[in-house]
Amino acid sequence: MTKTSPYNPFDYLVTKEEKNQYLNEAYMDDDPRVFVVALGHLARKTGMGKVAKRTGLNRESLYKSLSADGNPHFTTISKVSKALGCKVSIY
Repeated sequence: MTKTSPYNPFDYLVTKEEKNQYLNEAYMDDDPRVFVVALGHLARKTGMGKVAKRTGLNRESLYKSLSADGNPHFTTISKVSKALGCKVSIY
């Protein structure tokens, strides 16, 4: 029997620049959920508990908001991005 684990692209991105580039490319996608899911991957990689503490937001709510079915407010996206040290460039 083969054992698998959930895929997290951030397991393969090492530098902060690589992570920021990934998020920027996700932001440019026509589907806004791509960016939300990418931000969720990074938050899980960092530790959702840490992100919740840094943002003052509920951990369970963050899991829901940053999922493919989530619909986070801009304030949530902004707080999470800042808590993770991300810089999103709009160009």
